[in-house]
Amino acid sequence: MEHKKSGGHKAAENHKDDTDQENAPVPGEGGSEQPAVDRIMELESALAAKEAEALNNWDKFVRERADLENYRKRVQKEKEEILKYGNESMVLEILPVLDSMERALAHAAEELPVAVIEGIRLTHAMLLSALKKFGVTPIETTPGCAFDPAFHQAMHQVESMELPPNTVVEELQKGYLINDRLLRAAMVSVALPPQ
Repeated sequence: MEHKKSGGHKAAENHKDDTDQENAPVPGEGGSEQPAVDRIMELESALAAKEAEALNNWDKFVRERADLENYRKRVQKEKEEILKYGNESMVLEILPVLDSMERALAHAAEELPVAVIEGIRLTHAMLLSALKKFGVTPIETTPGCAFDPAFHQAMHQVESMELPPNTVVEELQKGYLINDRLLRAAMVSVALPPQ
């Protein structure tokens, strides 16, 4: 009897499986799979949008990083220039004092005591030495050297048979460089061929 019951029970299970298979949705029929497909497409679209947004954000980050690096380099360069050329205005104020000392030495009368002339010469040398520590050097301009508008300022032209045209005849005022950049051009007279 127990055997019959278990057999009857199996038959009921088989009948139930057949019924479930008949009632199972057929792919492409009905609407039960369509919401899942729509949901997958929606998620894929959202993922593509987020990937595009992430790529855009990465691009912005890289550009901002490059801008920051360029800013740092520019600030560093400006800082170096301030340190290198920051004394320029002060030195320009000192140069007329140096010019006056040079004129005094050039026109020192013989009746001046030697000690005074030597004192001016020593003070002049000390001032030049101090300026050299800050990168200030005189432009070497000698009679007969080529006139260079980058370093010389022509004050007037002089006819000369001894010197070729466009050469320096005389230096009227010394020129100076600060760290290899022109601080003040040398004032010179320039040779012209005789008329």
